[in-house]
Amino acid sequence: MADRPPLPPFTRETAVQKVQAAEDAWNTRDPHKVALAYSEDSVWRNRDTFVTGREEIVAFLTRKWERELDYALRKDLWAFDGNRIAVRFQYECRDADGRWSRSYGNELWEFDEHGLMTRREASINDLPIEEGERRINGPRPEAEHGRSFPLQ
Repeated sequence: MADRPPLPPFTRETAVQKVQAAEDAWNTRDPHKVALAYSEDSVWRNRDTFVTGREEIVAFLTRKWERELDYALRKDLWAFDGNRIAVRFQYECRDADGRWSRSYGNELWEFDEHGLMTRREASINDLPIEEGERRINGPRPEAEHGRSFPLQ
């Protein structure tokens, strides 16, 4: 099994790197690429949905990005300890009818010794927005890596 650095135990620097790597991967909207960051038996709770294993992760993300169009995400490190990281995030997307929303959430992550995520718990709330209220337009520019994203 190949390692997926940075590896735990995390320092502030490596935790920030792990969070940015996750943001970058999710912004590709490529379910197969994203799933490679998770262990074969990774377990998720995403809102009210429970997912186990990479195949289910790929299927979940495929469905997600089929309905969440123009998805763009920002993640911020909240806390870390050993092999665990907590993040807060915001993403924006539109539905097939052109209605935009911003979603706010928190995630708890746990990693194995190879740097693969074995557990992900996400709590998410959605807020309808107008297109003119958008703040997240595509992947984060490299100059903004590591910067906290404003709440509103």
